[in-house]
Amino acid sequence: MESKQKTLYMSRQLIEFNHIYKEFNDVYREAAAKVGLSLSGFDILYAICEMGDGCLQRDISQMCCIPKQTVNSSIRKLEQDRYLILEKGKGRDMHIHLTEKGQKLMEEKIYPVIEAENQAFSGMSKEECKKMLELYEKYNMELKANIQKLQMSQV
Repeated sequence: MESKQKTLYMSRQLIEFNHIYKEFNDVYREAAAKVGLSLSGFDILYAICEMGDGCLQRDISQMCCIPKQTVNSSIRKLEQDRYLILEKGKGRDMHIHLTEKGQKLMEEKIYPVIEAENQAFSGMSKEECKKMLELYEKYNMELKANIQKLQMSQV
C-alpha cells in the first residue's frame, strides 16, 4: 500500500525516465569496473580525453559535475597508480598530464568505450540524434528552473 502512495506523485514518464537514467549510469559504472577504475577515476580519464592533456582539476570538476574533493581524491589515486602526474600552474592551478602508462590505459580501455558510444550514435539517424539531444537539453533546463523555484529549508 505504501509503495502505491509514493508512485501517485510520480508520473509514468518520470518513472520511465528515472529507470532509463539509472540504467544509463549503470552502463558507465560497469564500463569503469571492467577497466578496473572507480567511476570518478573513469570520468576523470574520460574528461582528459575530451579536454586534452594538461587540463586543470577544476575544469574536470565542472565538466563532470563531480565535487572538487572527489576529483582531488580520484586524481591522487590515479597519480599513485602512475597513470598521471600533476604539474603546478598559475596560483593554485594544477595541470594534469598522462604518463606513458596512463596513455596506454586510455588507448586500451577508455578509447574503446568512446568508440562504443560513437557506434551507439551511429545506430540512430542524424535527425534522431539531434532530437534526442535537444529534448534532453530542454528537460535539463526545465528541471533546473523548477528546482531553483523550490523554497526548501535545509534539514
